[in-house]
Amino acid sequence: MAGDWLLYGANGYTGELIAAEAVARGLRPVLAGRRAEAIVPLAKRLGLPHRTFSLSSSREIAAQLAGVTAILLAAGPFSATSAPVVEACLQSGVHYLDITGEIAVFENCAKQNDRAIQAGTIILPGVGFDVVPSDCLAASLAEKLPGATHVELAFAGGSMSRGTARTMLEGLGLGGAIRDHGRIRRVPIAWRTAQIAFRDKVRNAVSIPWGDVSTAFRSTGIPNIIVFAAAPRRQVMFMRSLRYVAPILRSEPVRRWLSHRIDNRISGPSQEMRAVARTHLWGKVHNSSGESVEGTLETPEAYQLTAAAAVECMRRVLHDRITPGVHTPSTAFGASFITELAGCDLRIG
Repeated sequence: MAGDWLLYGANGYTGELIAAEAVARGLRPVLAGRRAEAIVPLAKRLGLPHRTFSLSSSREIAAQLAGVTAILLAAGPFSATSAPVVEACLQSGVHYLDITGEIAVFENCAKQNDRAIQAGTIILPGVGFDVVPSDCLAASLAEKLPGATHVELAFAGGSMSRGTARTMLEGLGLGGAIRDHGRIRRVPIAWRTAQIAFRDKVRNAVSIPWGDVSTAFRSTGIPNIIVFAAAPRRQVMFMRSLRYVAPILRSEPVRRWLSHRIDNRISGPSQEMRAVARTHLWGKVHNSSGESVEGTLETPEAYQLTAAAAVECMRRVLHDRITPGVHTPSTAFGASFITELAGCDLRIG
């Protein structure tokens, strides 16, 4: 599989984990990024081919994709990087995967379904912790209760990398989001709270604009979706205070200042933490008759899972017969896909 696929953003925190996972599994992606001084040393250390180019032009990206079958985009914020890469893939017939969790990116990808089918291209965003485990959990619950009208999802655990923090910064000024009667509706930051019975313990949680607001609808057809993240009450109060400064958070000077603080203060979880930490997910579906089904899922640490899931998704895209078009992880590989990844335990009912 030497050079069959290209990993863009390989020098980022998550990109390096994916590159290392690929090598450990005997795969040899082309490592790529914007800066040669970051990509070349990594490629030499891992013994992999490399390319350097920017994402400013779809035509240039398409030219750089010559000779590869698929690209995995690991450079965010994906609101800025995804669209030109998707366009290049549609032009060149290259499969597209990414590790986004951004609702707008999922929605923009979904609009390309007809073009992807015509091009014979697979468009598969969200092949990391966002949204492989939650998508498979939602799909598994929906299978147990056909006709469900509502799905609630929640997760707990983990710290974040610089890239994840920057992506969250991009969305702060937009507030929260839910799926309401089939349509995505903007709601205030920290719109709802709940006590969630995860497998290990009950935690306080707050609603967040997670990618499943987009993807779970396409995976299950369920028209009402809300996603929660475990958070202490003090953090919820801080999140709600941000409602009053949302316009300021959208200003460029403030975003630059916050981005600088992220670079100085956030590095991502350590190797030791990734090796031992566990992430918990919970989900529930119910219908108009009051019937409901709950489920829990336990996985490795979120970044550890992202690397494993992303590489396995790429392997299957390259070797399995997947229908061209836009997919979620569960529509591409089935609701049970998460159970086929090491260290993941799904329990429904």
